[in-house]
Amino acid sequence: MEQKTPQRETARSFRSDRFSPLGLTQSLIEPNSTATGAERWMAEKFLSVAGNPPLTLDLWGTQEITPSGQSPRYRLRVADRSALYELMTNPNLAFGDLYSEGRLEMDGHMPDLLTDLYRSLDQAYEKLPLFLRMLWRDQAPRSTSLKAAKDNIHHHYDMGNDFYQLWLDRAQMQYTCAYYEDPDITLEQAQLAKLELVCRKLQLQPGETVVEAGCGWGGLARYMAKHYGVKVRAFNISEEQVTFAREKAKEEGLENQVEYVLDDYRNISGLYDRFVSVGMLEHVGTDYYPDLAAVIRRHMKTEGLALVHSIGRNYPMRTNAWIEKRIFPGAYPPSITEFTSIGEAGPFSVLDVENLRLHYAETLEDWLARFEANIDTVREMYGENFVRAWRLYLAGSIASFRANALQLFQMVLAHPENNNVPRNRKHLYTSSNVPPEGSY
Repeated sequence: MEQKTPQRETARSFRSDRFSPLGLTQSLIEPNSTATGAERWMAEKFLSVAGNPPLTLDLWGTQEITPSGQSPRYRLRVADRSALYELMTNPNLAFGDLYSEGRLEMDGHMPDLLTDLYRSLDQAYEKLPLFLRMLWRDQAPRSTSLKAAKDNIHHHYDMGNDFYQLWLDRAQMQYTCAYYEDPDITLEQAQLAKLELVCRKLQLQPGETVVEAGCGWGGLARYMAKHYGVKVRAFNISEEQVTFAREKAKEEGLENQVEYVLDDYRNISGLYDRFVSVGMLEHVGTDYYPDLAAVIRRHMKTEGLALVHSIGRNYPMRTNAWIEKRIFPGAYPPSITEFTSIGEAGPFSVLDVENLRLHYAETLEDWLARFEANIDTVREMYGENFVRAWRLYLAGSIASFRANALQLFQMVLAHPENNNVPRNRKHLYTSSNVPPEGSY
């Protein structure tokens, strides 16, 4: 029997398992047949309801459709009429699938094209007919229960550390938003600057204890232990990540200061001076925010501080159907109100909220550049469909942050009875957060 591996499972998720829409037979989807008048009308209507973005829609090389009054900067090439029908009926899922399969091509810089497309769609949304809003509606995210959460995380994070090492920073393998205090710094410097910013917001002191919920490859825990002299227990349900983190802690001689626990955040025990979660909340689900707040309340000392860092939105919106199904199952970036509801659920005092949206766009630009620089290796590991899917995921994420569809929130919390809290933000800016290049 063929052994099931994370790589094979991921590859399967990008295979086309859909049927031809409207029951079209093979004779009706020949790519070289000329687009009909009805199909040209459909293409024109599609661009219209999308807000007439500055792009030409090329129908399998037989017809070009350009929005009236536009000077197109990009070209979207549809390979066959079946692809056109799929795009019309379910664009939120079909766009990503068709591009992954090579049946949809983009001419022009992909992040720029998608940024303009997202802005156009956002402006046009309120004018969409109700039936299209319902037809194109994204599905609710899948469960993030104790059992489901592990399956969701496995789908995305357990593909193999070798893959992520190709394009994440070399210093700490951070898969969360970096902090570009200076726009000219490297990805490595920006990620370490983010870790330093988190530590300063938590006002860490030597000898304190920290619990981390969702630690990725363990970089923040090691940074806190090494540079601030604290002891850290870091919880994570990704076996690949925990294995990597433990090995790195041993290499750096930090085994006595950092403990990586292969378990869910809901099973945290003990009492700690600080609580931190960077990049996990997107996988928690709003139904479980009260549970997360209860975990913080139970396990953070009276004069403790907590920091929660998450992708978010300005208002509630479901996750894109393709991202939910193919890339990040169970993911949900909360609105700012949902995000701060953790403070209400505690209850906690919300001491600080910061939005680092454009920093995440820059982080993703660096990730995409490194991904493309290693494209042949990725293709050899996972195949062409995977390469195209992840290129679209990274480029689309850049566009989402640029177009203001996604935000990046950091929030600092304290118990309401705690009066030993920062009076200002001076402690954040006493010196640069950026380490000298080469110091890591």
